[in-house]
Amino acid sequence: MNTKLIAVILFAATYICLLSFPKKRAHFALGSAALFIILGILPLGKVFFAINWNVILMIAGTMGVVALFIESKMPALLGDIIIEKTPNVKWAIIALSLFSGIVSAFIDNVATVLIIAPVALTISKKLNISPVSSIIAISIASNLQGAATLVGDTTSIMLGGIAGLDFLDFFVFQGRAGMFWIVQAGAIMSTLVLLFVFRKHKQSVSAMGRTKVTDFMPTVLMISIVVFLIIASFIPADSKPEITNGLICVGLFVFGLVWYLIKTKSPKVIFSSLKEIDLFTLLLLTGLFIVVGGVTEAGIVDDISTFFVNFGGGNIFLIYTLIVWVSVLLSAVIDNIPYVATMLPIAAGIAELMGIPPYVLYFGLLGGATLGGNLTPIGASANITSLGILRKEGYEVKASTFMKISVPFTLTAVMTGYLLIWFIWR
Repeated sequence: MNTKLIAVILFAATYICLLSFPKKRAHFALGSAALFIILGILPLGKVFFAINWNVILMIAGTMGVVALFIESKMPALLGDIIIEKTPNVKWAIIALSLFSGIVSAFIDNVATVLIIAPVALTISKKLNISPVSSIIAISIASNLQGAATLVGDTTSIMLGGIAGLDFLDFFVFQGRAGMFWIVQAGAIMSTLVLLFVFRKHKQSVSAMGRTKVTDFMPTVLMISIVVFLIIASFIPADSKPEITNGLICVGLFVFGLVWYLIKTKSPKVIFSSLKEIDLFTLLLLTGLFIVVGGVTEAGIVDDISTFFVNFGGGNIFLIYTLIVWVSVLLSAVIDNIPYVATMLPIAAGIAELMGIPPYVLYFGLLGGATLGGNLTPIGASANITSLGILRKEGYEVKASTFMKISVPFTLTAVMTGYLLIWFIWR
């Protein structure tokens, strides 16, 4: 049995187990990662580099800052304000998803979930309802808006690098509407889907007074994360470390710990904040990065990319359609970062051979790969993070529960973007 076939079987078995046994996802991911290494599919020397340390550090640092943020009672205040402004649970969920989308357009999706989820949890506890629906809505809305700007997602950053796009090009490019407006059209249509999905959530909500914030420093730290991540996006990739975003988040968390240590003169806040960092989620992501690295090393991602060129022939619409929808399907089960990194030069090569600008293929790839992760609970880091938050609250979410919300939302958003990108950039 050749290496490539072994990798395919191991990869398929891993994802079946991840979908079937949510409580053991980290164990299966790490076990599969170990097999990829032991079997020599991913050389030992490449294991460290297969892990996206920028994402790991960013999640860890943001989790720590979020712990301080929750302790300050700011999420409770935001929850009170949303309850005041919404007539029922349905609109509270919609408000949270829209808020999540706005934030996610400017910072990483995972960081967005970590920031907004505490607000949803606070609202759910005050209204004595399950937070599952609202957390899922926050997660998938954050993934959608990740393609809206240069800084919204790692895949957007990669596209900006290869296509030479800056921050403003995502709004207006070559005199035509950029990805930001295409994503907003998808957000409008998918929000209508959420309104239908949550149509039965008619429980009334009523204001219960506003919580008093005990300390504004964590809020300053959260805003600082957003500001510094945007500033970092304008620095050329070859002029900054690959883990820049992770260092920003961890650095601000450490600053917050030092601040509270000086203020309280007690190490209690350090231990309580470190305890809130979800090791289960971090280990799951670490294992998945290694598994995807093994699949990439085996050449499977390259084979998938070559398929587009051979099957599409000279029909640009067919090639575009394949790129969008195959990207959606593949991103539902594999990390979209190595996939997009592989497909961007392929898209450029196709465009060069056909003598056309590459942008319709670039934007189709970005939309399909970014949104496809929303289909399943393990298709995007933000989804994994959101389920980790729910798990800590005592809610184990089945794949079927997640997909009842995510599938109609995602297909609606993708179809909207698919049509608009073609008519604007064909």
